[in-house]
Amino acid sequence: MTDPTPAPTEPAQPDAMAATAIHALIGLAATVAVAESLTGGLVCAALTSVPGASAVMRGGVIAYATDLKAALLGVDSELLAREGAVHPDVAVAMARGVATRLDAEYGVATTGVAGPEPQDGHPVGQVYIAVAVGDEVVVRALSLDPVLGRSGIQAATVVAALQLLNDMLAQVEGP
Repeated sequence: MTDPTPAPTEPAQPDAMAATAIHALIGLAATVAVAESLTGGLVCAALTSVPGASAVMRGGVIAYATDLKAALLGVDSELLAREGAVHPDVAVAMARGVATRLDAEYGVATTGVAGPEPQDGHPVGQVYIAVAVGDEVVVRALSLDPVLGRSGIQAATVVAALQLLNDMLAQVEGP
């Protein structure tokens, strides 16, 4: 299911968001793994910066090159050949693949174009994030402003990925 979400409009606190996710995972006795492309390890770094993360963090895979998405995460090579790396189905496959390959309950994935140039016909700022847990996967499309620049797009993607993870965790925890 694709959940189009606009870019965050107010400053987010990725450290606090990562801490919320880690504490929720600890409370659920659940684990998480991260598959990253455009964020290059930034989501994993945010999560592992939280004290106690080792209790729930399984690891991360930085599959920056398209062929590594297939080789390391099990993303269908025909999907990659047909759609390229920037596609909602690729984000879903990455999230499921990292959860499976690293034996985690939750899989988080990021793929998109940070810039400075468009990639495979996709504009700078087009991003897909996904979180998988069991048979459920939620993918969100982001259209980030290219004015943010490469690091700004990466930072906004980290925030969005942590928010999606927290949203999924909150569904399990309840009100």
